[in-house]
Amino acid sequence: MAQSDSDDGMDEFMDKFKSQRYKNAFTENDWEEEFNKIPMFMKTAPEEIDPQKYPELACLQSIIHDEDRPPEEQARCLKDEGNAYFKEKNYEKAVVSYSAGLKKKCGDQELNAVLLTNRAAAHFYLGNMRSALNDAAAAKKIKPDHLKALIRGAQCCIELRNFPDALQWCDEGLKAHPTDKKLLELRATADKHKRAAERDARKAKVKEKKLHGQKEALLAAIKDRGVKLFQSMGPRQHGSEGEEEEEERSSAAIAQLSLDGLNSQEVTGAQVFLDDQGLLHWPVLFLYPEHQQSDFISAFCENNCFVDHLAVMFEELPPWDTDRKYLPQNLQLFFEDVEKEKFYQVDPETSLLRTLQHKRFFVKGGTPSFIVLVNGSSFWKQFLSGKKIHRL
Repeated sequence: MAQSDSDDGMDEFMDKFKSQRYKNAFTENDWEEEFNKIPMFMKTAPEEIDPQKYPELACLQSIIHDEDRPPEEQARCLKDEGNAYFKEKNYEKAVVSYSAGLKKKCGDQELNAVLLTNRAAAHFYLGNMRSALNDAAAAKKIKPDHLKALIRGAQCCIELRNFPDALQWCDEGLKAHPTDKKLLELRATADKHKRAAERDARKAKVKEKKLHGQKEALLAAIKDRGVKLFQSMGPRQHGSEGEEEEEERSSAAIAQLSLDGLNSQEVTGAQVFLDDQGLLHWPVLFLYPEHQQSDFISAFCENNCFVDHLAVMFEELPPWDTDRKYLPQNLQLFFEDVEKEKFYQVDPETSLLRTLQHKRFFVKGGTPSFIVLVNGSSFWKQFLSGKKIHRL
């Protein structure tokens, strides 16, 4: 009889349900939005949890962060929260949750190892390789055979290009997990990169040794020829500088020579070099102060004379020479001794080497430079007016 009454009541309820519309039902337009408010069906967690808008989620949050519960339970809930963020690829928030779980200092070492390994994974995907490696190492210390920690440590070392350590992580892991495919794969990768790095290091060492030998030969060639580079030797003392002091200063400059001192890349992009026949080739700069112009020869052989290059350079007169007066036979060459405030006239028939060997010539910035003037011009007279001129 009771069963019959129950059935009759259900029939009556169902009839009423069919005839009356449920007031709070989801509509076809908003059911997805409403479902997304329910924690079980949420696709992504909101940035800020508003208790009015998300009452169920706010309730769960209060349970998770309830300080009255045992530390182990709190840490476990925070681990789950971090895992949820991790699945959403929100690695920053995952790190925060795992860190909060570790701060609970629960006595469950297994759980602590998981929290560290999970935080290492989040750091790894954020690109924080050093932090990820530290967490993996801490997890391994708690649980030496923790597979995920061992894999993550090896991955971090590979990303940091520390291949010997990567191999060590893999070897430690393979002792406990000898058939793990991921560890075997990582070990093969680390070994391959280690061999390549060692090969590159050997090549770099050979190249460095070769460059060092070339540098020594170049410096020896410059020194043997008596060519001097301009070196800043500090402020000069008042009074005249004797011949011995000049020689000592020149010797000191030569002794301090280095390829850095010969490098003229800032000005010309070229550098002196020694060819297979043992001849020096210098980058040389010609300055035309009358027109504020310049010319550059990237490799002027020390045995060549100036006239040979000038003949080629002025075979066709440059566009800035509107008066058509820069003819090879009209040109005079000078170099300036800034320290002595003197100009030295250079015979165009002279070789570059002989000029560089002059006791008052100092190569500056790795590039010998010369001033070119038109003999007898008004600018020539004005430029050299009152200046001491010495012929080589």
